[in-house]
Amino acid sequence: MNKLFFKFLVLLMSLSLIGIILVQVYWFNTSFKNNDEQFKYHVTQVIDNVADKLEKQEEYTFYEKINRIKDSTGKIPEKNDLFEILFVQRNTKTNKTIIYKNSISSEKYDFNGSLFNKKNDGFKSFSSKRLTEVYNNNNNVDNSGLNKSVMPDSRDYKDGTLDVLNKVQLQISYKDYASTLSIEERISREKLRELLKKELVDHGVNTKFEFAIFSKGSPTKIKSEGFHFDEDATYSIPILADNEGNERYQLSVAFPNKKKFLLSELVSITILSIVFTLIILVAYSSALNQLIRQRQISEIKTDFINNMTHEFKTPIATINLALDAIKNPKIIEDKEKVFRYLQMIRDENKRMHAQVENVLRISKLEKKELDIEKGSSNVEEVIYDAIEHVNLILQDRQGEINNHFEAARTTVLINEVHFTNVIVNILENAIKYSPEMPKIDIYTENIKDMILIKIKDQGLGMSKTAQKRVFEKFYREHTGDLHNVKGHGLGLAYVKRIVEDHNGQVYVESEKGKGSTFIIKLPLIN
Repeated sequence: MNKLFFKFLVLLMSLSLIGIILVQVYWFNTSFKNNDEQFKYHVTQVIDNVADKLEKQEEYTFYEKINRIKDSTGKIPEKNDLFEILFVQRNTKTNKTIIYKNSISSEKYDFNGSLFNKKNDGFKSFSSKRLTEVYNNNNNVDNSGLNKSVMPDSRDYKDGTLDVLNKVQLQISYKDYASTLSIEERISREKLRELLKKELVDHGVNTKFEFAIFSKGSPTKIKSEGFHFDEDATYSIPILADNEGNERYQLSVAFPNKKKFLLSELVSITILSIVFTLIILVAYSSALNQLIRQRQISEIKTDFINNMTHEFKTPIATINLALDAIKNPKIIEDKEKVFRYLQMIRDENKRMHAQVENVLRISKLEKKELDIEKGSSNVEEVIYDAIEHVNLILQDRQGEINNHFEAARTTVLINEVHFTNVIVNILENAIKYSPEMPKIDIYTENIKDMILIKIKDQGLGMSKTAQKRVFEKFYREHTGDLHNVKGHGLGLAYVKRIVEDHNGQVYVESEKGKGSTFIIKLPLIN
């Protein structure tokens, strides 16, 4: 994959993910604001309804007292005519005349009681008599004479109490009377709480509330104990206006858990949104990690193929040269040279065979096809055996291995062949990555029921990044100017798999330019 295209793809995917998250945040904020507006609308309706019901209940109580007093007086009311309305209308084209008469009278009840003050010392009930007459095609009816001998074509007579005037007078009287009372006499705190609770539940606002009635900006005794004014969570409305429209009192309702309530309405869909966003985020991270890893593996495999090609190219070239030399008539007669060339061919063949075996071992380990039979062994003897395997290479580099065996208990359950290969691989790396004469120290010690094997060299060392990845398959750190270091990054991957199959652990401690220490921890046999 082209590097530029890969970077563009990663950037596009990242921007898309950020866009999804920003859209989710925007949706949440918008939904929260919409819920806040709906909450405000419902609460405003609630306190409007409560204010209206308070007035109606107070008015109804007043009417009930009036009716009880009227019924209990037993007095005959005085009747007075207030005024009479006379209306005449004539259509000159059709000669149709309409005459309307309305006579309004009042009945005054005079009574005293605690309900009224000096300003309101009685009550009037109003009644009316209404007559409508229609004259068709009759010119004898006029506005002045109203000829009584002429019979109307239609006549409509109505008589009864005038409820509108009664109601207006009662409302005026009740408001004048109520304005003389204190707010504590007019409204009960418990009644107000019940009204608010019922209205809030009916409008779906199921959250804690506090209330208070203010008089000209000062709180009255009609308030809940936990009321605290919060501009964002308190809603107010004027109540109990008098006849002149003066609004002396104000009802305020506060919601201390408003934000929590609004969030609770979004919690289910928000959780789903967060879960799906996290799934997308995890999937994206995983996909991106796989892309990067596959790219790295592709590069590592390319290096591996190049290394393997180089590893095979040299032995093959040596074998071909040896065969060509043997074919030479002068050489073929010299048995000593023939044997020497044959030994070269055998050595190079072993070298290629060892490379193939390493690859096959790793492949079998990954497929769990490698047969690892374990037995009780002395781990220090296995280490001695491994040292013998690398002795020739070590002598060629004029190096040395020093043993510091301090473990009192050394019996472990291992496969001797594979564990010997583990130690050999680590020792070969120590020799290979030592630019000067290799100097290697091997330590053993007991920690509880474990044995620790430390293999320390004084070679190139490795970076922190390399320490984290050194046991990965195909991984090889760049060796800078040290071009004679060859390999294919399979040795330490094999080491890790074998040690883990023995229920052990392997890790490395290293510092660039100061060598490395490979530590193997294995369980002892009790």
